[in-house]
Amino acid sequence: MKAKLVDYGKKLDQDINSLVQSQVSEGTPHYGHKELTFNDFIADKMMVISTIQKGIPYSLFETIRHLTPLSENDWANFLDLSTKSLSRYKAAARAFKPIQSEKILEIAEVIHIGTEVFGDPEKFRLWLDTPNFALGNVKPLDLLKDSYGKELVIASLMRISHGIFV
Repeated sequence: MKAKLVDYGKKLDQDINSLVQSQVSEGTPHYGHKELTFNDFIADKMMVISTIQKGIPYSLFETIRHLTPLSENDWANFLDLSTKSLSRYKAAARAFKPIQSEKILEIAEVIHIGTEVFGDPEKFRLWLDTPNFALGNVKPLDLLKDSYGKELVIASLMRISHGIFV
């Protein structure tokens, strides 16, 4: 499983680079990066904003989806779409709307941090599905539906990474 994650991580970096390069050719400022990693991309808020406004292409979403321990139903729920609509996006190779693109990147950021903290997507998924005392006995997965909840989940993950469990 870890080898698969490394491959998808490399694919994610490649997809991010392709996306940013296509935006540069369309006149979007590049902000000085040559080869980007997902971490570089997420850290550059102006680049993230530009990408959200243009929309995440389905191909990048597919790479992100494969990196996550989330089901298609989870993604449909987070994006406020039906699974049939997700299939239509795939068939048409459409870019997502900005509101959905933002959610995709928010979830990708949480998954990236959580997988680093737990070292295994299945352990992270178990944590996401377990009511958490530090989060008011709410499942972290349920908090990912909005940006305020996402920030609480990331803060909790950062505390765990520093050995603080409450």
